[in-house]
Amino acid sequence: MRHNICMVSDFFYPNMGGVESHIYQLSHCLLERGHKVIVITHLYGNRRGVRYLANGLKVYYLPFPPFYNQCILPTIYTTFPLLRNIFIREKISIVHGHSAFSTLAHEAMLHARTLGLKAVFTDHSLFGFADASSILTNKVLKFSLADCSHVICVSHTSKENTVLRARINPELVSVIPNAVDATMFQPDPTKRTPDKITVLVVSRLVYRKGMDFLVDIIPQITSRHPDVQFIIGGDGPKRVVLEEVREQYELHDRVFLLGSLKHDQVRDVLIQGDILLNTSLTEAFCIAIVEAACCGLQVVSTRVGGVGEVLPPDLIYLAEPSVKGLVEELEKAIRDKRLGRVVSPYEAHKRIKDLYTWRNVAKRTEVVYNAVSQKPTRDLPDRLLRYYQCGPLSGKLFVIAAVLNVAVLWILQLLWPDNTIGSAPVLSTPVPWKKTRR
Repeated sequence: MRHNICMVSDFFYPNMGGVESHIYQLSHCLLERGHKVIVITHLYGNRRGVRYLANGLKVYYLPFPPFYNQCILPTIYTTFPLLRNIFIREKISIVHGHSAFSTLAHEAMLHARTLGLKAVFTDHSLFGFADASSILTNKVLKFSLADCSHVICVSHTSKENTVLRARINPELVSVIPNAVDATMFQPDPTKRTPDKITVLVVSRLVYRKGMDFLVDIIPQITSRHPDVQFIIGGDGPKRVVLEEVREQYELHDRVFLLGSLKHDQVRDVLIQGDILLNTSLTEAFCIAIVEAACCGLQVVSTRVGGVGEVLPPDLIYLAEPSVKGLVEELEKAIRDKRLGRVVSPYEAHKRIKDLYTWRNVAKRTEVVYNAVSQKPTRDLPDRLLRYYQCGPLSGKLFVIAAVLNVAVLWILQLLWPDNTIGSAPVLSTPVPWKKTRR
C-alpha cells in the first residue's frame, strides 16, 4: 500500500538530536519504499517556507517561532488553517507526530483527526509521574492519544511508560527501536591517542543527562588514572559547572570541552575515543550509545529506562545511576582496555550494522501504516466519548476543545472550501544531493 505521510514535530533540522535524526532517516527510507513523505516543523531563524532535502524530502518550516525549549506556544486553533491547507494540498492520509514534548505534533494530530485523517504517534522519551512538569505533560499526552490510531515506542520500557502515562490499550502500542546509519559511523582506530585512554561524553549538558554525576566522576578518574583524558562534546547550562571543575583541578590538558557539535562532526569526535560515558538519568533508547558502539567504542552507561535493551552485554557496562556505580564500571572498562579484553572496533561495527538499520525500521513502520489505514474512521460522538473518559474535569475540557476544533473547521470550510485549495506539484525525479539545502 502506498501512503501519503506527514511527519510533524517541533524538532527537526537544522536543530540536532535523536528525534531530528529519527524523522530524517525514517522519511528518507519511506521515500525509497515508494511512499510520499513531507515534514512539518516551525521556523528556525531565517529558515521558513518550503525547503527540499536529499532524495526530494519536502519540509514545511511554518511561520511559528519557538516559545520554550524549541517548541511553539500551545494555542491549538491558530495552527489549524495552515495545517489544513497543507494536508489538503499534499493529499495527506496519515499524520505522524513525534515527541511528547512537541506542541506542534500534538496540535497536528488533533487537527488530523478532526479532518478524518489517521494519526500515528512516536514517543521518544520517558517521564515520571510525580513532578508538576510530568503531570502536565502526561495529561496532554492522555488527551492527544485518546483518539490516536496507533502509538510507536522506541523500547519496551518506553512502551510500559507510555501505556501507564496515557492510559491507553497496550495493543495499540508497537515497539520499533531507533537505528543508526552504519555507513556514516565507520571505526578508525588510527585516530585514537596511542598512549592515552580517551573517555568521550557526547550529550546535551543538562541535568537530565546526568552532568552532576560527571562533575564528580572527572576528578576521581583523573586522579587515579594519569593516562585517562576526557573529551566532552555538547553544550548546555551545565557547561559552566564542568569548566569550573576543570579550572579547580587544573585539568586543562586532560579535559577538553568541544561545545556544540553538528551531526556530521559526531563521527569525527567518536573515533578519537576508546570509551563512551553516558550518565543520563532517563533514556527511552539513547541512540548516542549505538552510534558509539558502531564506531567501535566500549560503552559505559547508567542502567536507566530502555538502555539495557539496546546493546549486547559484551559491548556495554551498565552502572547504577550514582557516582559510585559509574566510577566502578568506568574503571572496569579502563582495566579491560589496558588488558585488551574488549571487542575489536571492526567486529563491534559489524554487529551493530546488522542489528540496527533504518530500512528495517521503515519496513516495520510501514506495517503500522497499513494496519492503521484499514481501520474505520471514528465518528464525532465516539471521539468525544474518548475525550470525556480522560478525567472528571479534564475530560470535559477536552470535549470542549474538540467541539471548538470542529466549529473552527466548519468556518474554514465556509471561507476556503476544499475544492479551492490546489494540489502540490509532484517531483518526477529526486532532487540531486549537491543542490539540496539542509
